[in-house]
Amino acid sequence: MALTEKEIVCFDQDGYVIFRNLFSEKEVDLLRREAARIADLETECVIREGQTSKPKIMLRMHDEQSPTASPAYIAASRLPRILGSAIQVLRTKNLYIHHSKINMKSAIEGSVWPWHQDFGQWHLDGITNPDLVTFMIMLDDATEFSGCLYFQPGSHHLGRIEPQWDETTAYKFYSTPTDAVKKSFETGRQPIAVTGRAGDAVLFHCNLLHASGQNLSAEDRRQVYFCYNKTANRPQNIEEPRPEHVRSTNWNAVPLEEDSALLVNSC
Repeated sequence: MALTEKEIVCFDQDGYVIFRNLFSEKEVDLLRREAARIADLETECVIREGQTSKPKIMLRMHDEQSPTASPAYIAASRLPRILGSAIQVLRTKNLYIHHSKINMKSAIEGSVWPWHQDFGQWHLDGITNPDLVTFMIMLDDATEFSGCLYFQPGSHHLGRIEPQWDETTAYKFYSTPTDAVKKSFETGRQPIAVTGRAGDAVLFHCNLLHASGQNLSAEDRRQVYFCYNKTANRPQNIEEPRPEHVRSTNWNAVPLEEDSALLVNSC
């Protein structure tokens, strides 16, 4: 798959592109089964929440050296549909994966992700320039009731907003201060709900303001994220860097594979 010129223009203007029916039922089922397997692992790469102790986030599935390593997710991260799209919008073939994750909102208990920019944290990882994108795959239908993503279109043009440390959820991270978010809403475009069906996908910019609400439905909602950075933009040395599962030190360019690799290489 190659992005059209219109899709590239939309990404540059809006900060994201949505792809419908990008993955087949067989591919989604394979990724779901692997997500279920990873969810049973006891490792620092799996962070849990709620009375049921179901995962909120599972990390580093793309890395062969990880306890959560998955042939299916390794293959997925190299598909032209995913990696190829990142290559087009970042205008270079030399990309590595800063981190990968499965964000899971368990039924009823799946908690919010406050408004934030990914580059708010990633700049603190030692990355100089906002030359990163994230490719997301929906493994389940995403509705406003089940805690879908929300984007503020065009907000990546604001540049990086200084973040604040946020401990309101099971996974502590840097979010965007409330006053800054309100100001962005007042002066910019209105947020949109990123709803869709299992197999849909989204590519978005690292400075795009985004968030998600609680899953109030009776079904789990899972989404996969591959975060790509230019190899030339790899993190600089910093004191007390975050762990490997959130700040990769494998800066080798990810190789492109055939578009059939997800099903073929995972058998």
